[in-house]
Amino acid sequence: MVKGLKFLVLGLIMLPWVAKSQDTLFLTCPSAIEIALGESYSTHSFEIDKQAMQYYFSYYKAMFKPRLDLNLDAPLWRESVTEIEQANGLPVYNSNGSLQVGGNLSFTYVLPTGGNLSLSTNPFRRNFTTVLASDNSTLKTDLFNSQFSLYFTQPIFTKNKLRENLREAEYNYQKSEHYYSRAQMDIVYDVTQEFYALYRSKKQVEIALEKLTNSEESFRIAKLKLEGGRMAQGDVMSAEVSVAQNKAAYLKAINQMQNDEDQFKQLIGLDLDRKIGIVTNLEYKPILIDELKATDEALKNRLEIKETEIDINLQKIEVDRAKRIREFQGNISAYYDLTGISTLGAGTTTQLAQSSFDNIRNRPPNRGIALSFTLPIFDWGRGSSKVKQAKLNLQSKELYKENQEVTIRREVREIIRSVNESSEQLKIHQKNLDLARQTYQISQIRFENGDISNQDLTIEQERLATIQLDYLDSFIGYQLSINNLKRKTMWDFESNKSYVVLQPSQH
Repeated sequence: MVKGLKFLVLGLIMLPWVAKSQDTLFLTCPSAIEIALGESYSTHSFEIDKQAMQYYFSYYKAMFKPRLDLNLDAPLWRESVTEIEQANGLPVYNSNGSLQVGGNLSFTYVLPTGGNLSLSTNPFRRNFTTVLASDNSTLKTDLFNSQFSLYFTQPIFTKNKLRENLREAEYNYQKSEHYYSRAQMDIVYDVTQEFYALYRSKKQVEIALEKLTNSEESFRIAKLKLEGGRMAQGDVMSAEVSVAQNKAAYLKAINQMQNDEDQFKQLIGLDLDRKIGIVTNLEYKPILIDELKATDEALKNRLEIKETEIDINLQKIEVDRAKRIREFQGNISAYYDLTGISTLGAGTTTQLAQSSFDNIRNRPPNRGIALSFTLPIFDWGRGSSKVKQAKLNLQSKELYKENQEVTIRREVREIIRSVNESSEQLKIHQKNLDLARQTYQISQIRFENGDISNQDLTIEQERLATIQLDYLDSFIGYQLSINNLKRKTMWDFESNKSYVVLQPSQH
């Protein structure tokens, strides 16, 4: 399984990088993509999620490393009343108090087999005080406790849960890496889509300005013709109305362009007050697509398939866990403990500690070993139901993977059809655009000669604007289809290279 996928995003960049002119930042589509991959909210969000999962994985890797823990009582003070029953009278109540200062230092070594071996020491000094209810007299004593313990535990006849948890964490981390890489390609597609949407808005502003300029020129010519008696007053008024309408349309196009520009800035991570310019090349370059190659690359590189494979592995872990609910289990544990308690009753801490060490030599050690087993007998089907549920969930994920492969094949075929269709449409719109420009130039000459009315010229203006936008929409559709083919196959048919490289494993 491929680990550590990294996309060659720079391979997408075939146009010049960002150029600055005074305070304006001019962007090509590839340069906008590179900014978005470094500065956008989506990028930062995906990076944070990936890093969080990386620390999740690191946590479980660290579970195999030793631990050193220290607990301190500095101090632990208690006072309470204790009821004392008397055989020949009513109960009496003594007041008890204790002051303890000390701590516990433990070193735990995690065994590769899933067990623990720990060494700990628990020295503390405790002062006891009791006020007797019978005569209000006070009893006091001081002690020092020295304790050194060695403890061992090891589960048997069951899976190593630590290794299982580590494997689960590793799968989840790999899944986050795949998701992060896939999200990058989605960002590339989204930025491409919004880049051309902004370009279209700016083009609409240019077209609206061109229509306004043409209508103003038509109005100027109409007034001249009216003065020469060659045009009716109604045609002049119609030309004036066209100017007003085109002014309103121009303002509307500017507002829409500014809205799209702010949305695009937010998408790629630029400040909303930053001035930007859009630079692109509408040159059409047809490419040859091998459907078999595209399908093979998609099935080999699509990260959704790899994520589903990881989900299957994770579900297999859940099946094993379900089986262990009612499995035969055992556990071995042993301890060896040296404990010494001072017998002086009073003295300095050093004297009490020395007394407790002497007591260790005289007191036999505490020790023990235990071998325990858990043998399920009958649970009225609870365990088997859990196993069957886990197995059916596994079967569902395996079935989903099979359907996912069919879906990917279908998607690739649809995208290739979309690319071919967009290519043919683009050729047609290119011819229509050339023809519309020639027709409009002829109409302008005919209007100046008085052969057609202002209304006829306005119709030709609208037709030219519509065909210009149709060509632009067709070009954008073609570019998005090509970009979608790249992200769905992870293969660039323009430069004939893959967007996936194999990196050495870092785990």
